[in-house]
Amino acid sequence: MKFDRPLVHGTLIKRYKRFLADIMLDSGEVVVAHCTNSGTMKSCLEEGAEVYLSPAADPNRKTKFTWEMIKINGGWVGINTSNPNQLAHELVSQGQIPGLDGYTEVRREVTFGDSRFDLYARNASEECFIEVKNVSLKDGNLAKFPDAVTTRGQKHLETLIEVKKQGMRAVMLYIIQRTDVEAFAPAKAIDPEYAKKLEVAMAAGVEVFPLMVEVSPIGIEPRQILQAVF
Repeated sequence: MKFDRPLVHGTLIKRYKRFLADIMLDSGEVVVAHCTNSGTMKSCLEEGAEVYLSPAADPNRKTKFTWEMIKINGGWVGINTSNPNQLAHELVSQGQIPGLDGYTEVRREVTFGDSRFDLYARNASEECFIEVKNVSLKDGNLAKFPDAVTTRGQKHLETLIEVKKQGMRAVMLYIIQRTDVEAFAPAKAIDPEYAKKLEVAMAAGVEVFPLMVEVSPIGIEPRQILQAVF
């Protein structure tokens, strides 16, 4: 996935009200950027760190920039939570994720029961519902999800179990937007209920794909599937 337009470099002054961040551009101008990440952003929030912003396509939008990434420990961490969905659609459509390739049709935002999943993929032999989650939390050498309690995420796991019961593939695709981790795990200390439901879902046949990607000012590229540990 490539960014549509050149990104703008700056330095993080502070994040506030969850969805806003003050950024000092290299020119010295201070701008307010939209932060799509509604979580705590624990382990990827450091005042004074380098950041990159994307200019808003809509000239009438109140915030003229979207915060895309931050440099932590010498590497870029993607914090735009809308990018993983776009990236996942691109990668599954192009057959670039081992185990999630070979689909002839891939659609976004498809409803099953009372849930709406990020991707629906099919070919002549199978149907597959895929829920995509952004992962930015690091704890030791592990990437973890979630970084805040997510009742919506718990509901998705429950519905994926129903998908599997009806004979279709059910997949949790975790897009890990940092490369300084070695494996993936549920954040039990933050949301123990989600962690329990993920284990139940996996036992029921829901598949887990923790995909590490490399974020740069040019774009986002897939790197490898990490092991999931519990």
